[in-house]
Amino acid sequence: MTPNTVPNVTFKTRVRNEAIAGDNPFEWKDLTSDEIFKGKRVVVFSLPGAFTPTCSTSHLPRFEELHEEFRAEGIDQIVCVSVNDAFVMYQWGKSQNAKNVFLLPDGSGEFTRKMGMLVDKANLGFGMRSWRYAMLVDDGAIEKMFIEDGFEDNCPTDPFEVSDADTMLGYLRENRKAA
Repeated sequence: MTPNTVPNVTFKTRVRNEAIAGDNPFEWKDLTSDEIFKGKRVVVFSLPGAFTPTCSTSHLPRFEELHEEFRAEGIDQIVCVSVNDAFVMYQWGKSQNAKNVFLLPDGSGEFTRKMGMLVDKANLGFGMRSWRYAMLVDDGAIEKMFIEDGFEDNCPTDPFEVSDADTMLGYLRENRKAA
């Protein structure tokens, strides 16, 4: 069962620090759930892993492409969560030329576990990963979730039907029209 609010966790991230010279101008930065969600409307999408086919060819690129349309619907930030470490997420973002979506590493899987979305993907050689979903978060409260079918029985495939950018954008537009 998913919570009504985003879990309170601390993410271990790496950020660029221009004051650090050399080949590795990055430093560790702890980032809390409050820092990401408090006082903001955020679209979050979560996926099984960086560099995986669907995540790299469809999921992330479409959110990246529609960024301005999400902003026009009142979204402050788009966040991609994956149970990968900060180094992997950084390299994936670089390889994807991601500029608009914030790639948030959930290296320990704590956020994903507290969301109730941690699944065993040992059949794919991954171990524990996130189930694919998208959610709209308003000031920390989960307003809407789109969870891919098969979660209850840990479907061995990787469905990608409702956690996509177009479904979320459609929801935002319909919700705005009804408001």
